[in-house]
Amino acid sequence: MSVLARVSLFLAEEGEETYESHHWWLPETKEIIWGGLAFLIIAWALWKFAGPPIRKAMAARTERIQKQLDDSAKAKADAEAEVARVKASLRDLSADKAKILDDARATAERMRVEGFARNDAEVVELETRSAADIEAARGRVQSEVSGQVATLSADAAERIVRQQLDDQLLRELVEQYIANVGAAGGNGGRS
Repeated sequence: MSVLARVSLFLAEEGEETYESHHWWLPETKEIIWGGLAFLIIAWALWKFAGPPIRKAMAARTERIQKQLDDSAKAKADAEAEVARVKASLRDLSADKAKILDDARATAERMRVEGFARNDAEVVELETRSAADIEAARGRVQSEVSGQVATLSADAAERIVRQQLDDQLLRELVEQYIANVGAAGGNGGRS
């Protein structure tokens, strides 16, 4: 039989008792004394045995919360410093961007001016070289034309002379030339 069943049986054997109190709100004096004494014993036991671990747990909780607050304050300060650094970096980037663009524009303008100057110099050089090439070609052509004209003139003169001279006249001229050569050779041998 269980304990609960025994207690129920005991109460049933005793019969019903009615409890009446001297006051409608307060219990009997014995109950107040025994209840108060039990409360004080339990409170003292809790204070003596459970108090130090509870105080230690509360102190540890307080320290843990304070550490979390300190860590969050440090993290907030670090985040604000990072935000300031990023903003400064962005300002620096804007300044660097403007400087790079200005440098690029200046370089482009300088290269454009240098390109025009270089092109002008190349044009002048090409014109000078072309003029020299034209003059050299003119000299070669004139020389070739003069040579061809001289050759053609000599050929034409020879043809004209042959047509004009008959065989008899040609023989006389050859004999006269030979005689002149022989006379010149004979005189050269004496001296």
